[in-house]
Amino acid sequence: MVRIYRFAAVRPERTLGPGVPSVPYDVVTAEEARDCIQSNPVSFLRVIRPDAEMPGAAPDDERVYLRARDVFLSMQREGILVRDPAPGFYLYRIVQDGMEFVGLVCCVSTRDYTDRRIRRHELTRYDKEEDRTRHIDAVNAHTGLVFLLYRDPGGIYRTIHSLARNAEPDGEMLTERGVLHQIFRIEDASALSRLEELFGGVSELYIADGHHRAKSAVNVAERRRLSGRPSAEAERFMAVLFAHDRVRIHGYSRLVADLGGYSPEAFLEELSRRYDVRPYGRIDGSGYRIVPKKRTEALLHIIHMYLRGRWYEISCPVRDPEDPIASLDVTVLQKEVLEGMLGISDPRGDTRLHYLGGARPLSDLEKMVDGGKYAAAFAMQPVGIETVLAIADNDGVMPPKSTWFEPKLLSGLVVHTLDER
Repeated sequence: MVRIYRFAAVRPERTLGPGVPSVPYDVVTAEEARDCIQSNPVSFLRVIRPDAEMPGAAPDDERVYLRARDVFLSMQREGILVRDPAPGFYLYRIVQDGMEFVGLVCCVSTRDYTDRRIRRHELTRYDKEEDRTRHIDAVNAHTGLVFLLYRDPGGIYRTIHSLARNAEPDGEMLTERGVLHQIFRIEDASALSRLEELFGGVSELYIADGHHRAKSAVNVAERRRLSGRPSAEAERFMAVLFAHDRVRIHGYSRLVADLGGYSPEAFLEELSRRYDVRPYGRIDGSGYRIVPKKRTEALLHIIHMYLRGRWYEISCPVRDPEDPIASLDVTVLQKEVLEGMLGISDPRGDTRLHYLGGARPLSDLEKMVDGGKYAAAFAMQPVGIETVLAIADNDGVMPPKSTWFEPKLLSGLVVHTLDER
């Protein structure tokens, strides 16, 4: 069974709270982070994107990581961030687009990660992994949350939700997009014990988002053991746990800069030789998903493509429904179209390929193609949550950018330090 641990978080001082939390480090460029910091000097981006304030330094310069440490410590000295007096758990509540998400913030064991009780479905990139490893080690803290899923054996979500419903938040922030983020500190001894008891019935956790943060935390624990400076807190990392059936998944769109030597007409003709390709007609550009028109009893791959001002529905039968990865729409698109036809063999690094998160409206895809920056866009159907968990259970690796999980989390609402306090 998985283990969860209490911790005494470092959090924004209540009156400054709304100004401190920020988007995660990996969704903004250094330039975007710099603009945000200039308009909001207490932004947590100063800790997680220190390169934004050091434009002359390389992102992996040791001075960048030391600056992150110094800023984190100075924010505590100045009272911008304060440590809670005793270990506890925290509830993270998000209200977005009329939906409510409530998760438990706690620490989990790096051993559970290495022993596969915390399961993953994506590969990590060494450069990103090394960057966060150095950042965690220098700052001596986990500054970002790992998004984990659990299968509820009964009563966990109901208990977590009731605790949040019956309490006043200890910190909250309303984003420019109107998303409400709230933190509730749980310090009642009976409630803490009850949560630990309930999670004693959970055998696995699954990473939805934060694969690099989790692996980097494991790296730090190992390096500290090998260097003779282990600690109990370094053997744990901070996460927020959501019930697997209480989150939302979108597809992850693809855009291609060119058609690999095909004219639009020739590209359509070649696609039509391989798949069933039909004009779709008008769509709701404010939406996130295109509802398939083709419906049969057979399992189908269905992908929607925007090319020269028109949407098309591309479909073909699923050839191997017993193979959960081969039967993904993104696998077929990557292997047969992006690589097979357009020569995009490296989905992680090819500059001809761009990804757009599934929470962006479809009209954004149209604008990017109509504006001439991209030749075509592909809108994907969301992957089922049970499919994601089944792939993780079987040690499978999904293609890059297969899923866009919601809710999206903020950094700086809670921080877990690696010291023994």
